[in-house]
Amino acid sequence: MSYAEITFRDRNPVKRWLQRHRLAFAIELCRRTVRAPAAICDFGAGNGELCKLLAECYRDARLVCYEPKHSLMLEARKNLKAVAGTEFFEDLRGIESGTMDVVFCLEVFEHLPPRETADALQAIHDLLKPDGLAVIGVPVEIGFPALYKGVFRMSRRYGAFDANVRNVVRSSLFCPPKDRPVSEISPGLEFHRQHTGFDFRSLGTSIRQKFRLEKTSASPFPLFGSWLMPELYFVARKVDSGSGTVRGS
Repeated sequence: MSYAEITFRDRNPVKRWLQRHRLAFAIELCRRTVRAPAAICDFGAGNGELCKLLAECYRDARLVCYEPKHSLMLEARKNLKAVAGTEFFEDLRGIESGTMDVVFCLEVFEHLPPRETADALQAIHDLLKPDGLAVIGVPVEIGFPALYKGVFRMSRRYGAFDANVRNVVRSSLFCPPKDRPVSEISPGLEFHRQHTGFDFRSLGTSIRQKFRLEKTSASPFPLFGSWLMPELYFVARKVDSGSGTVRGS
């Protein structure tokens, strides 16, 4: 099953809408801060759907599609074949450091173990120009969102790691399971396939240690915050030293 079939073309209309909306929401967060970025990277691009929207919004920008999983990169190349000038990379070493005005990283960090999380944050920091912007989007997998997501997952695959009563209850009580299954997305790169067990609070702490965190915003309706909404976005600015503080929520 392709990435699009479990996201943008899922059989559930609410899930399809949420998947589309999260991309538009991330771009809007960027547009409020950066008017005309010259170079943009989609870090962990999946099937390249975000790059397609970025090409429409920023017609003069250099677009870099980074996706380390070969099968997903093939989907991205096919999806973006009509988007002229897009640059594709499966290896970060091909992208020159300090060249990106904006790096988007959506629906990636919930899959990364601690070492890969630290490596990815460092890589994003290295890719950005001085004062460059990172827009990081992750699912909310604790509290009430973990409960309604867990019920939805149980309706599809009851008993799986992310769809059993014990893990759903633990996550809804803000104590997500630590024994998350691990596999490899590409040689030497470990990842968690399921979202359950991810805690955005730990990621927020790590972001603050490396970036100046300018804003957090829940999606699709920011007013209700992460206690109710399924997605959370961090808007962070590259800094050379020290840590930042949140200016908005």
